[in-house]
Amino acid sequence: MDQPRIGVYVCACGTNIAKVVDCDAVVRAAEGLPGVAVATTYKYMCSTPGQEMIVADIEEKKLDRVVVASCSPRMHELTFRKAVKKASMNQYYLQMANIREHCSWVHGDGVEATQKAIGLVRAAVKRVAFHEPLESRMVAMCPNTLVLGGGIAGLTAALELADAGYQVYLVEKADHLGGNLARVDLTAPHLDSARDLLRERIHRVMGHPHVEPFLGAEVQSLEGYVGNFTATVAVPGGNGAGPAAAEGDDGPTDGGGATRSPRTLEVGSVIVATGYREFDASRITHFGYGKLPNVITSFEFERMVREGRIETVEGRQPQYVAILHCVGSRSQEFHAYCSRVCCMTALKYAHELKSAVPGCYVSDVYIDMHAFGKGCEDFYRRSSEVKTLFLMYGKNDYPVIRKAEPGDDCGMLIEVSEQLSGELIEIPADLVILMVGMEAREDSAEVARLVGISQDKDGWFIESHPKLDPVATTTEGVFIAGTCAAPKDIPDSVAQARAAAARILGKIARGSIEVDAVFAEIDEEACSGCRICNELCPYSAIEYKADEKRSRVISALCKACGACVAACPSGAIRARHFTDEQIFAEIVGVLA
Repeated sequence: MDQPRIGVYVCACGTNIAKVVDCDAVVRAAEGLPGVAVATTYKYMCSTPGQEMIVADIEEKKLDRVVVASCSPRMHELTFRKAVKKASMNQYYLQMANIREHCSWVHGDGVEATQKAIGLVRAAVKRVAFHEPLESRMVAMCPNTLVLGGGIAGLTAALELADAGYQVYLVEKADHLGGNLARVDLTAPHLDSARDLLRERIHRVMGHPHVEPFLGAEVQSLEGYVGNFTATVAVPGGNGAGPAAAEGDDGPTDGGGATRSPRTLEVGSVIVATGYREFDASRITHFGYGKLPNVITSFEFERMVREGRIETVEGRQPQYVAILHCVGSRSQEFHAYCSRVCCMTALKYAHELKSAVPGCYVSDVYIDMHAFGKGCEDFYRRSSEVKTLFLMYGKNDYPVIRKAEPGDDCGMLIEVSEQLSGELIEIPADLVILMVGMEAREDSAEVARLVGISQDKDGWFIESHPKLDPVATTTEGVFIAGTCAAPKDIPDSVAQARAAAARILGKIARGSIEVDAVFAEIDEEACSGCRICNELCPYSAIEYKADEKRSRVISALCKACGACVAACPSGAIRARHFTDEQIFAEIVGVLA
């Protein structure tokens, strides 16, 4: 093999890498390695100037291999592949060394971290010399899209795609569209009608020639790969827009007892917009929810407002109302994250209470007031002007609600260790509204399994990249939008839905999909037909040909995880771009 000409590029990643790793020392070490024609460092290699530096060096210095020492390949391997491809180099002649997540972020000793970084770069240089020129292939793109969830995000995504002239299948588990927003009266901070927001979209979806809605339906399976998915949907009575699904004694049935029929749909992309569920307030015993009848949740108060009555269970208007924030959120016992919308919703309730019951006293009991959105700070100021009493309590130092004594002029008393005054304060209350946080739906794990995406520790679906690719997932062709990914407000949900739709429209416009050239291959001459690989593959990418008693990899489905390569007792499976020669060279480089 001829001596390659390798370019080594060490990214400082601002201070993420440079504050621990001596990037200049890594460059000096790389310059002395066999085959290295150029080695340099730059503050942000993923930036446009950083990529242009790589392109220029390939063209001017006649490089035929590139090593980038930076962050995880999961973040920017595609970025650098595109850069080398722009310079007419095969994109698989790139190798990345992870000196951020595997080095600077996990080590405090700069000297040892630098030595480890040098070892990782040396391993990458050894490995890249054995890379092969691989070619990706193109497959046809089905323009139809499956949207899971009929809330504001799902409706928005469906309309964006349908208005562009493409078929959309909208699957909603409930018997109506609108999601959680359908349970809301007004939206903060401008007090717009939630019903008006939804009515227009629902009317358009139900009458759109390119949208086929399935109500009371569930996805049973999703098979295939980007551009060529086959979805099986259980539809009530076999028709779209059917009644709510219910589980019957004789199998899945709709609300009228008719058996649900499977419907097969051919789609190219999937948008998951399944939303969230509200936190169960009864899990926090201090608040007395479920025991004290006038302690209600935010959604129960929304129902009161929509029905045009704000009253206690005794049927009288409340004189004292307390609103408690962060019920289930920002708590180490339940959920550490912030649910984002609760603070502004609580301020909205203060306005609605003062409007409906002018003489009532409203207490707003919070941990921190988060007024992050456009117009929200002004809304906070206006809330204080309507004489809302703001009291601050500490994290995990819950207020305690108890029934008032017969002589008191209120129904309940709330003990709060108020942070700003440093005093233990008792607040009178006839009605207590608990601002319950958002949490992942109970069926989120099943949805994740069906569409092949991941969840974080709280059950939210994980995006491909939190900043650079917030709507894509690690499964190509499957996108997420709205509150199934994390708590967010309506504008963010709508923006994410439109972003997901735009990504899909971009794929449809190209007419075909590029399939990664990195996948496993089976030598059918060496295959014994033991079928161990078929059972191991987490992506169902290996099929067994019974007539030939051999297995075969479906390359478009394969994610190159390597499970089959390691397990094959016959050694018949080879992973492209992860050959034994490449891996052994990398090991030699680390140990040198």
